[in-house]
Amino acid sequence: SVLGYLIAGALVGPYLLNLVGEAGDVMRFAEFGVVILLFLIGLEVRPALLWEMRTSIFGLGLAQLLGSAVAIGAVAALLGADPRVAIAVGLILALSSTAIVLQNLEEKGLRQGPVGQAAFGVLLFQDLAVIPLFALLPLMAASGAVVPESGHGGVLAGLPQWGQVLASLGAVAGVVVGGRYLTRPIFRFIAAARLREIFTASALLLVVAVAALMEMVGLSPALGAFLAGVVLAESEFRRELETDIEPFRGLLLGLFFITVGAGLNFGLIAARPVLIVSLAVGLMVVKALVMWGVGLVFRRNRKDAATIAVALAQGGEFAFVLLGFVQSARVMAAEEVGIATA
Repeated sequence: SVLGYLIAGALVGPYLLNLVGEAGDVMRFAEFGVVILLFLIGLEVRPALLWEMRTSIFGLGLAQLLGSAVAIGAVAALLGADPRVAIAVGLILALSSTAIVLQNLEEKGLRQGPVGQAAFGVLLFQDLAVIPLFALLPLMAASGAVVPESGHGGVLAGLPQWGQVLASLGAVAGVVVGGRYLTRPIFRFIAAARLREIFTASALLLVVAVAALMEMVGLSPALGAFLAGVVLAESEFRRELETDIEPFRGLLLGLFFITVGAGLNFGLIAARPVLIVSLAVGLMVVKALVMWGVGLVFRRNRKDAATIAVALAQGGEFAFVLLGFVQSARVMAAEEVGIATA
Protein backbone atom coordinates (compact mmCIF):
# COMPACT_ATOMS: atom_id res chain seq x y z
CA SER A 1 0.00 0.00 0.00
CA VAL A 2 2.88 2.39 0.78
CA LEU A 3 4.34 1.83 -2.70
CA GLY A 4 0.91 2.55 -4.20
CA TYR A 5 0.67 5.84 -2.27
CA LEU A 6 4.15 6.89 -3.45
CA ILE A 7 3.36 6.09 -7.11
CA ALA A 8 0.03 7.95 -6.85
CA GLY A 9 1.84 10.96 -5.41
CA ALA A 10 4.44 10.91 -8.18
CA LEU A 11 1.65 10.81 -10.80
CA VAL A 12 -0.30 13.77 -9.41
CA GLY A 13 2.81 15.76 -8.46
CA PRO A 14 4.20 18.90 -10.11
CA TYR A 15 6.64 16.95 -12.32
CA LEU A 16 3.97 14.82 -14.07
CA LEU A 17 0.21 15.66 -14.01
CA ASN A 18 0.61 18.65 -11.63
CA LEU A 19 -2.78 18.23 -9.93
CA VAL A 20 -1.82 19.11 -6.34
CA GLY A 21 -0.71 22.73 -6.57
CA GLU A 22 2.03 23.63 -4.10
CA ALA A 23 3.34 20.33 -2.65
CA GLY A 24 4.79 22.11 0.40
CA ASP A 25 1.36 23.25 1.56
CA VAL A 26 -0.04 19.72 1.31
CA MET A 27 3.02 18.28 3.09
CA ARG A 28 2.47 20.48 6.15
CA PHE A 29 -0.99 18.95 6.54
CA ALA A 30 0.11 15.43 5.65
CA GLU A 31 2.94 15.47 8.22
CA PHE A 32 0.21 15.29 10.84
CA GLY A 33 -0.02 11.58 9.94
CA VAL A 34 3.54 11.16 11.27
CA VAL A 35 2.55 13.18 14.36
CA ILE A 36 -0.32 10.77 15.12
CA LEU A 37 1.92 7.76 14.43
CA LEU A 38 4.50 8.99 16.95
CA PHE A 39 1.75 9.66 19.51
CA LEU A 40 0.50 6.08 19.16
CA ILE A 41 4.07 4.73 19.44
CA GLY A 42 4.53 6.84 22.58
CA LEU A 43 1.45 5.19 24.09
CA GLU A 44 3.27 1.85 23.74
CA VAL A 45 6.36 3.06 25.63
CA ARG A 46 5.60 1.89 29.14
CA PRO A 47 8.49 1.43 31.62
CA ALA A 48 7.75 -2.31 31.78
CA LEU A 49 7.96 -2.55 27.97
CA LEU A 50 11.23 -0.58 27.87
CA TRP A 51 12.76 -2.97 30.42
CA GLU A 52 11.42 -6.01 28.59
CA MET A 53 12.78 -4.78 25.23
CA ARG A 54 15.98 -3.21 26.58
CA THR A 55 18.22 -5.41 24.42
CA SER A 56 16.33 -4.56 21.21
CA ILE A 57 16.06 -0.83 21.99
CA PHE A 58 19.39 0.06 23.60
CA GLY A 59 21.44 -2.82 22.17
CA LEU A 60 20.27 -3.44 18.60
CA GLY A 61 19.02 0.15 18.19
CA LEU A 62 22.20 1.89 19.35
CA ALA A 63 24.46 -0.49 17.41
CA GLN A 64 22.40 -0.09 14.21
CA LEU A 65 22.36 3.71 14.40
CA LEU A 66 26.08 4.10 15.12
CA GLY A 67 27.14 1.37 12.68
CA SER A 68 24.99 2.73 9.83
CA ALA A 69 26.02 6.35 10.52
CA VAL A 70 29.74 5.44 10.43
CA ALA A 71 29.38 3.33 7.27
CA ILE A 72 27.27 5.89 5.38
CA GLY A 73 29.48 8.77 6.55
CA ALA A 74 32.61 6.91 5.41
CA VAL A 75 31.12 6.35 1.95
CA ALA A 76 30.13 10.03 1.73
CA ALA A 77 33.68 11.07 2.72
CA LEU A 78 35.15 8.73 0.08
CA LEU A 79 32.90 10.39 -2.51
CA GLY A 80 34.46 13.75 -1.61
CA ALA A 81 31.99 15.16 0.92
CA ASP A 82 33.19 17.62 3.57
CA PRO A 83 33.66 15.86 6.97
CA ARG A 84 30.79 17.85 8.52
CA VAL A 85 28.49 16.93 5.62
CA ALA A 86 29.57 13.27 5.82
CA ILE A 87 28.73 13.10 9.54
CA ALA A 88 25.36 14.83 9.02
CA VAL A 89 24.42 12.60 6.07
CA GLY A 90 25.49 9.48 7.99
CA LEU A 91 23.34 10.33 11.03
CA ILE A 92 20.30 11.39 8.99
CA LEU A 93 20.27 8.48 6.53
CA ALA A 94 20.96 5.93 9.29
CA LEU A 95 17.33 6.46 10.36
CA SER A 96 14.68 4.13 8.93
CA SER A 97 10.99 4.75 8.25
CA THR A 98 8.83 3.91 11.25
CA ALA A 99 5.67 4.31 9.15
CA ILE A 100 6.79 2.08 6.26
CA VAL A 101 8.40 -0.66 8.38
CA LEU A 102 5.54 -1.05 10.86
CA GLN A 103 2.91 -0.96 8.11
CA ASN A 104 4.77 -3.58 6.03
CA LEU A 105 5.32 -5.86 9.03
CA GLU A 106 1.65 -5.51 9.98
CA GLU A 107 0.50 -6.40 6.44
CA LYS A 108 2.78 -9.47 6.37
CA GLY A 109 1.79 -10.71 9.86
CA LEU A 110 5.29 -10.22 11.31
CA ARG A 111 4.53 -7.36 13.73
CA GLN A 112 4.15 -9.51 16.87
CA GLY A 113 6.93 -12.06 16.26
CA PRO A 114 10.67 -11.83 17.05
CA VAL A 115 11.33 -9.94 13.80
CA GLY A 116 8.63 -7.37 14.56
CA GLN A 117 9.76 -6.92 18.17
CA ALA A 118 13.40 -6.40 17.14
CA ALA A 119 12.49 -3.98 14.33
CA PHE A 120 10.16 -2.04 16.67
CA GLY A 121 12.95 -1.75 19.26
CA VAL A 122 15.40 -0.35 16.69
CA LEU A 123 12.78 2.08 15.33
CA LEU A 124 11.90 3.22 18.85
CA PHE A 125 15.56 3.99 19.59
CA GLN A 126 15.81 5.91 16.30
CA ASP A 127 12.73 7.99 17.19
CA LEU A 128 14.29 8.81 20.57
CA ALA A 129 17.61 9.67 18.88
CA VAL A 130 15.97 12.35 16.71
CA ILE A 131 15.70 14.59 19.80
CA PRO A 132 19.49 14.95 20.36
CA LEU A 133 20.05 15.12 16.58
CA PHE A 134 18.08 18.38 16.45
CA ALA A 135 20.51 19.79 19.03
CA LEU A 136 23.69 18.23 17.58
CA LEU A 137 23.40 18.91 13.84
CA PRO A 138 23.44 22.76 13.98
CA LEU A 139 26.78 22.56 15.83
CA MET A 140 28.34 21.24 12.60
CA ALA A 141 27.59 24.45 10.69
CA ALA A 142 30.54 26.22 9.11
CA SER A 143 31.99 29.02 11.22
CA GLY A 144 30.10 32.25 10.64
CA ALA A 145 27.01 30.44 9.34
CA VAL A 146 23.62 31.60 10.54
CA VAL A 147 21.90 28.96 12.65
CA PRO A 148 18.14 29.11 12.17
CA GLU A 149 15.93 30.64 14.82
CA SER A 150 14.41 28.17 17.20
CA GLY A 151 10.84 29.14 16.52
CA HIS A 152 8.70 30.18 13.58
CA GLY A 153 8.09 33.67 14.87
CA GLY A 154 5.24 34.35 17.27
CA VAL A 155 6.02 34.13 20.97
CA LEU A 156 9.76 33.45 20.47
CA ALA A 157 10.45 35.99 17.74
CA GLY A 158 12.05 38.64 19.98
CA LEU A 159 13.64 36.39 22.59
CA PRO A 160 17.41 35.89 22.96
CA GLN A 161 18.87 32.42 22.52
CA TRP A 162 18.74 31.58 26.24
CA GLY A 163 15.12 32.70 26.35
CA GLN A 164 14.22 30.40 23.46
CA VAL A 165 15.94 27.47 25.22
CA LEU A 166 14.02 28.19 28.43
CA ALA A 167 10.73 28.45 26.49
CA SER A 168 11.42 25.10 24.80
CA LEU A 169 12.22 23.42 28.13
CA GLY A 170 9.09 25.01 29.64
CA ALA A 171 6.95 23.61 26.81
CA VAL A 172 8.36 20.11 27.35
CA ALA A 173 7.80 20.39 31.12
CA GLY A 174 4.24 21.62 30.44
CA VAL A 175 3.50 18.57 28.29
CA VAL A 176 4.88 16.20 30.94
CA VAL A 177 3.11 17.84 33.91
CA GLY A 178 -0.14 18.46 32.02
CA GLY A 179 -0.21 14.93 30.65
CA ARG A 180 0.46 13.50 34.08
CA TYR A 181 -1.93 15.54 36.24
CA LEU A 182 -4.51 17.30 34.01
CA THR A 183 -5.52 14.87 31.26
CA ARG A 184 -6.66 12.02 33.51
CA PRO A 185 -9.39 13.98 35.39
CA ILE A 186 -10.47 15.58 32.09
CA PHE A 187 -10.78 12.20 30.35
CA ARG A 188 -12.58 10.75 33.38
CA PHE A 189 -15.12 13.57 33.17
CA ILE A 190 -15.58 13.02 29.41
CA ALA A 191 -15.85 9.24 29.84
CA ALA A 192 -18.59 9.73 32.44
CA ALA A 193 -20.68 11.55 29.80
CA ARG A 194 -20.69 8.34 27.72
CA LEU A 195 -20.43 10.24 24.43
CA ARG A 196 -17.88 8.41 22.26
CA GLU A 197 -17.58 11.21 19.69
CA ILE A 198 -16.63 13.71 22.41
CA PHE A 199 -13.89 11.37 23.62
CA THR A 200 -12.58 11.01 20.04
CA ALA A 201 -12.64 14.78 19.52
CA SER A 202 -10.84 15.33 22.83
CA ALA A 203 -8.15 12.78 21.93
CA LEU A 204 -7.53 14.55 18.61
CA LEU A 205 -7.55 17.94 20.36
CA LEU A 206 -4.85 16.70 22.75
CA VAL A 207 -2.58 15.64 19.87
CA VAL A 208 -3.21 18.87 17.90
CA ALA A 209 -2.61 21.05 20.97
CA VAL A 210 0.70 19.36 21.85
CA ALA A 211 1.87 19.53 18.21
CA ALA A 212 0.93 23.24 17.99
CA LEU A 213 2.73 24.01 21.28
CA MET A 214 5.90 22.26 20.13
CA GLU A 215 5.86 24.03 16.76
CA MET A 216 5.33 27.36 18.53
CA VAL A 217 8.59 26.95 20.47
CA GLY A 218 10.50 25.56 17.47
CA LEU A 219 10.55 21.86 18.41
CA SER A 220 9.34 18.98 16.23
CA PRO A 221 5.55 18.47 16.52
CA ALA A 222 6.02 14.73 15.98
CA LEU A 223 8.46 14.48 18.88
CA GLY A 224 6.08 16.49 21.07
CA ALA A 225 3.29 14.06 20.24
CA PHE A 226 5.64 11.14 21.03
CA LEU A 227 6.39 12.71 24.42
CA ALA A 228 2.67 13.17 25.12
CA GLY A 229 2.07 9.52 24.25
CA VAL A 230 4.85 8.40 26.61
CA VAL A 231 3.33 10.46 29.45
CA LEU A 232 -0.09 8.88 28.84
CA ALA A 233 1.28 5.33 28.42
CA GLU A 234 0.33 4.41 32.01
CA SER A 235 -3.11 6.05 31.80
CA GLU A 236 -6.23 3.90 32.19
CA PHE A 237 -7.52 5.50 28.96
CA ARG A 238 -4.57 4.32 26.83
CA ARG A 239 -6.57 1.66 24.96
CA GLU A 240 -9.48 4.03 24.26
CA LEU A 241 -7.06 6.67 22.91
CA GLU A 242 -5.40 4.11 20.62
CA THR A 243 -8.74 2.82 19.31
CA ASP A 244 -10.13 6.31 18.61
CA ILE A 245 -7.04 7.74 16.89
CA GLU A 246 -5.97 4.67 14.87
CA PRO A 247 -8.29 5.35 11.84
CA PHE A 248 -6.96 8.90 11.46
CA ARG A 249 -3.39 7.57 11.49
CA GLY A 250 -4.03 5.34 8.47
CA LEU A 251 -5.73 8.08 6.45
CA LEU A 252 -3.16 10.78 7.18
CA LEU A 253 -0.15 8.48 6.72
CA GLY A 254 -1.54 7.60 3.29
CA LEU A 255 -1.70 11.32 2.50
CA PHE A 256 1.85 11.75 3.85
CA PHE A 257 3.24 9.14 1.47
CA ILE A 258 1.31 10.68 -1.44
CA THR A 259 2.92 14.06 -0.72
CA VAL A 260 6.36 12.44 -0.46
CA GLY A 261 5.80 10.95 -3.93
CA ALA A 262 4.57 14.31 -5.20
CA GLY A 263 7.71 16.00 -3.90
CA LEU A 264 10.15 13.81 -5.86
CA ASN A 265 12.33 16.03 -8.07
CA PHE A 266 12.19 14.16 -11.37
CA GLY A 267 14.18 16.95 -13.00
CA LEU A 268 17.16 16.20 -10.76
CA ILE A 269 16.71 12.44 -11.22
CA ALA A 270 16.56 12.84 -15.02
CA ALA A 271 19.68 15.01 -14.99
CA ARG A 272 21.75 12.60 -12.84
CA PRO A 273 20.02 9.20 -13.01
CA VAL A 274 23.09 6.99 -12.53
CA LEU A 275 24.22 8.93 -9.44
CA ILE A 276 20.76 8.96 -7.79
CA VAL A 277 20.02 5.27 -8.46
CA SER A 278 23.52 4.20 -7.38
CA LEU A 279 23.26 6.19 -4.14
CA ALA A 280 19.77 4.82 -3.39
CA VAL A 281 20.78 1.19 -3.99
CA GLY A 282 24.08 1.72 -2.18
CA LEU A 283 22.30 3.20 0.86
CA MET A 284 20.01 0.17 1.14
CA VAL A 285 22.87 -2.31 0.68
CA VAL A 286 25.07 -0.61 3.30
CA LYS A 287 22.25 -0.34 5.87
CA ALA A 288 21.13 -3.93 5.27
CA LEU A 289 24.68 -5.28 5.69
CA VAL A 290 25.23 -3.28 8.90
CA MET A 291 21.88 -4.38 10.38
CA TRP A 292 22.50 -8.00 9.36
CA GLY A 293 25.89 -7.94 11.08
CA VAL A 294 24.40 -6.30 14.19
CA GLY A 295 21.64 -8.92 14.27
CA LEU A 296 24.17 -11.76 14.16
CA VAL A 297 26.27 -10.13 16.92
CA PHE A 298 23.15 -10.02 19.10
CA ARG A 299 22.57 -13.74 18.43
CA ARG A 300 19.59 -13.54 16.09
CA ASN A 301 19.39 -16.46 13.68
CA ARG A 302 20.45 -15.78 10.09
CA LYS A 303 16.91 -15.70 8.68
CA ASP A 304 15.57 -13.29 11.32
CA ALA A 305 18.67 -11.07 11.03
CA ALA A 306 18.28 -10.92 7.24
CA THR A 307 14.54 -10.10 7.49
CA ILE A 308 15.17 -7.30 10.01
CA ALA A 309 18.02 -5.97 7.83
CA VAL A 310 15.86 -5.80 4.68
CA ALA A 311 12.95 -4.25 6.60
CA LEU A 312 15.15 -1.42 7.97
CA ALA A 313 17.22 -0.81 4.82
CA GLN A 314 15.36 2.30 3.59
CA GLY A 315 15.61 5.92 4.73
CA GLY A 316 13.15 7.44 7.19
CA GLU A 317 10.45 10.11 7.12
CA PHE A 318 12.44 12.20 9.65
CA ALA A 319 15.17 12.47 6.99
CA PHE A 320 12.97 14.96 5.08
CA VAL A 321 12.60 17.08 8.21
CA LEU A 322 16.29 16.86 9.22
CA LEU A 323 17.60 17.54 5.70
CA GLY A 324 15.60 20.77 5.55
CA PHE A 325 16.88 21.59 9.05
CA VAL A 326 20.58 21.13 8.16
CA GLN A 327 20.12 23.18 4.99
CA SER A 328 18.70 26.11 6.98
CA ALA A 329 21.55 25.66 9.52
CA ARG A 330 24.09 25.93 6.65
CA VAL A 331 25.52 22.48 7.39
CA MET A 332 24.68 21.25 3.87
CA ALA A 333 24.24 23.13 0.61
CA ALA A 334 20.92 23.11 -1.26
CA GLU A 335 22.35 20.87 -4.03
CA GLU A 336 23.60 18.30 -1.51
CA VAL A 337 20.23 18.29 0.26
CA GLY A 338 18.43 17.87 -3.09
CA ILE A 339 20.53 14.82 -4.00
CA ALA A 340 20.09 13.26 -0.55
CA THR A 341 16.33 13.79 -0.68
CA ALA A 342 16.03 12.28 -4.18
